[in-house]
Amino acid sequence: MKKSKLIAMKNRSLVTLAGHTREKIEYLIRMAQEFEKYPNRRILAGKVVATLFFEPSTRTRLSFETAANRLGARVIGFADPKVTSGTKGETLKDTIMMVSSYADVIVMRHFLEGAALYASEVAPVPIVNAGDGANQHPSQTMLDLYTINQTQGTLDNLNIYMVGDLKYGRTVHSLLMAMRHFNPTFHFIAPDELAMPAVYKRYCDEYGIKYVEHQDFDADTISDADILYMTRVQKERFADLDEYERVKDRYLLKKDMLCKARPNMKILHPLPRVNEIEYSIDDTPYAYYFQQAQNGLYARQALICDVLGITLEDVKNDKTIL
Repeated sequence: MKKSKLIAMKNRSLVTLAGHTREKIEYLIRMAQEFEKYPNRRILAGKVVATLFFEPSTRTRLSFETAANRLGARVIGFADPKVTSGTKGETLKDTIMMVSSYADVIVMRHFLEGAALYASEVAPVPIVNAGDGANQHPSQTMLDLYTINQTQGTLDNLNIYMVGDLKYGRTVHSLLMAMRHFNPTFHFIAPDELAMPAVYKRYCDEYGIKYVEHQDFDADTISDADILYMTRVQKERFADLDEYERVKDRYLLKKDMLCKARPNMKILHPLPRVNEIEYSIDDTPYAYYFQQAQNGLYARQALICDVLGITLEDVKNDKTIL
């Protein structure tokens, strides 16, 4: 492969959605819609997708692997870093360079913030960030955007309430940055210990994104929500377990708190949940987190194709539909 092609492929990496334009986000939504119509194709026949998960995952890993398989690609990789040469001291750079010689695209989750950006700078194939520490989770954001558009009919002028772990929650950080093109109003509901970090509030100020901070969590507080985005308090992110115990049960969504909810309101959650959403809510018309997870398949099919240079027109004209 010529050097120019290597550079072109590397520049297609997806580390964050923050740099994507409104037009690019809408373009990816349209591509995901095509995959929702026909998820089973052979458009990636002959391609190899590597999934490198240095941190535990269920939905993200399985949906990326399913996305690749349903499009005809082959999948290699690992879900447990203990079985890799990293235990022998191999550096991340060497791992990435080695896997790049086997695969056309690498999907990577890592516990270190910035790991995906670093991988994208050294890899000769595209990197898709499947989560780097508490930093970014762009593929989750893409499926969140797809789901919000699907349920509200638009991404514009929405009231989005984010609840729970806003300090370590990479999904809320990514979503906040990607929504800057659509004039949202964010409501941050979190204890002081888990408040939205100052860097993201400065981001809101810089781009004119409206936000309100709350500590109350009741029917009146959430009555104007179009989207109620619940998050899990992430025990694995806490160095001080006493701090985790103090905050873990602070904001729990109960069914009776939905008594004043807007008819269009939908509850999203990146999953897994622990106890932050009462199970009786699953059967209400407001619950949409399982459909949200299903949308991960179509969004990730679109992202894999996009970083590989496959266009929306290619997908629309695809003759390999099964």
